[in-house]
Amino acid sequence: MLFTEDFLHYIWKFRLFDRDNLQTTGGENIEIQSAGMHNTDSGPDFGNARIKIGDTTWAGNVELHLLSSDWAKHNHTNDKAYNNVILHVVYRDDEPVTLANGRHIPTLELKERIPDELYNRYHKLIYGNQTVIPCEASIGKLDDFTLRTWFTRILIERLEKKSTAVIAALEVNRGDWEETFYQFLAANFGFKTNAVPFELMAKSLPQNILAKHKNNPLQIETLIFGQAGFLSGDFTDEYPKKLKTEYEFLRKKFSLTPIDNHLWKFMRMRPLNFPTVRLAQFAALVVNSNHLFSKILDIKDVKSLQKLFTDIKVNAYWDEHYQFDKPSKPTSKNMGPASADLLLLNTLALFLFSYGKYNQQQYFIDRSLKLLENLPGEHNNIIADFNDLGVKANSAFETQALLELKNYYCNYKKCLQCSVGNKILKLA
Repeated sequence: MLFTEDFLHYIWKFRLFDRDNLQTTGGENIEIQSAGMHNTDSGPDFGNARIKIGDTTWAGNVELHLLSSDWAKHNHTNDKAYNNVILHVVYRDDEPVTLANGRHIPTLELKERIPDELYNRYHKLIYGNQTVIPCEASIGKLDDFTLRTWFTRILIERLEKKSTAVIAALEVNRGDWEETFYQFLAANFGFKTNAVPFELMAKSLPQNILAKHKNNPLQIETLIFGQAGFLSGDFTDEYPKKLKTEYEFLRKKFSLTPIDNHLWKFMRMRPLNFPTVRLAQFAALVVNSNHLFSKILDIKDVKSLQKLFTDIKVNAYWDEHYQFDKPSKPTSKNMGPASADLLLLNTLALFLFSYGKYNQQQYFIDRSLKLLENLPGEHNNIIADFNDLGVKANSAFETQALLELKNYYCNYKKCLQCSVGNKILKLA
């Protein structure tokens, strides 16, 4: 048989082996009262098990290996963490196991007790010739309850992982949620392609400097474009000339250092996504949204959150420009609903979750999940593939869960840790 130790763990955890007339390799009867709690950290594989061996009921740990000789190979003999192992469960017993103190560990061999049907389903799932995901032939047939319950769990996993970066940044910013939110929001204004320069610009321009000029939109625009490195050239138009003159004064006043202009990317981008347009939108947002994160904590409905971004009006100069000194046909440069939804998904939902987790307030965690339920799902190749397999996703809640499923479970064939994989393996 071809399988990994994880499969053995799975079989033991759910008792999916023939349990009739269980005996140790030494001939003692075994009664499994509790298989124990699965341990994914260092130490024995299952803890707090209760197993009756012969006439004695033992409480302790269970260790699993493909071969009993793996005990020595893994250096468990002299490891005190394994002194409380009460049963060694192996696929094949090829040598007895004895601890350093001379105690012999009872062994249960499963070689003849694993159902062929279970193994065949496992082998097809893990070693099959699938093109998209391991369970592509079955996932579309699963009941909706199993899928949705698993979606909720892995979406929370996804948010918890992402929130670690938020909490780390919060510590750097000395607990300042507004500054931390401002930095992450700026990065997401770059929409992947220009996320790094946007973030660097925001970190080079703290909110307390912008707050000093909250009643002067031109100075806000000056600081943002200046720190982004776009005011170092010579200009023809009056608007960038004003920005440059103003920036020369403000730069000296606050001892500012702009980021390298060459970090920004324009190639193969739609003009509406040019970093200059996004910076103009970001400046308009800063002008109109003082203490933005505090507002977000208070606003509960999605439409009002969307309007924080779609209702901002960029400087009229950008109606006829995509870049400085390069006139274009008149086009509104205000943010559209699709871009606003991406910011709600990638920034607002994450920060509501992180804030709730950090302050142990379930209310904000629930609001984060509710926000994702009310946002439209993303459209990309991964979501399209799942759709072709019969898994429909309409909300950002569902598409975010599918991205987590594909990237952190399916790609690594973690089917035994996945509720979908578990369900398929147990199907008759």
